[in-house]
Amino acid sequence: MSVNGITGNSGAADLYGTYNTTSSKTAEKAETTKTDDNKSGVVYEPSNKTSGTKTEKKYVQNTALVEKMKADAEARTSQLKSLVEQMISKQGKTLGQADSIWSFLAGGNFTVDAATKAQAQKDIADDGYWGVEQTSSRIVDFATALTGGDPDQIEKMRAAFEKGFKNATGTWGKTLPDISQRTYEAVMEKFDKLAEQANSVE
Repeated sequence: MSVNGITGNSGAADLYGTYNTTSSKTAEKAETTKTDDNKSGVVYEPSNKTSGTKTEKKYVQNTALVEKMKADAEARTSQLKSLVEQMISKQGKTLGQADSIWSFLAGGNFTVDAATKAQAQKDIADDGYWGVEQTSSRIVDFATALTGGDPDQIEKMRAAFEKGFKNATGTWGKTLPDISQRTYEAVMEKFDKLAEQANSVE
């Protein structure tokens, strides 16, 4: 197909969205230049017209991942509570309110059998489910799934996490254990990295 077949008298749109009614107008928009190796090239002047629309990426909550993570967290939390409740019942103590399990643990007035201690150490180890890395990653992954990965929501996610951490501290009744503090720092670092990545693509 010839160039005139695309930009000639037919009124077809050229690559820049303008319309030409004669091939002479196309010729007026182009000029021949010489390159370093003496080959001819054509330089096209882009149209000043723009479409006026900007394509914006839509962020959609990943509900399947959110539900999966919630179910997993509930199962793991239930498992942890069961361990503690078994330990408490063996010591002839009972729990009243659901939150009293955390204040009981915070008080430290209990003994732990070897099996419960071994399971707890495994769970909070560096590679354990409740360890710093896995827990901080789950928190950030959950927040990202809720917002669909929208980079404009990073600071809202961070604020929500800070609020949750403050509430957990209140439920615990005093400063949270060292592992919780290290998890907090790891989550904040991950939010910082997300913010850096978002700023680098702008």
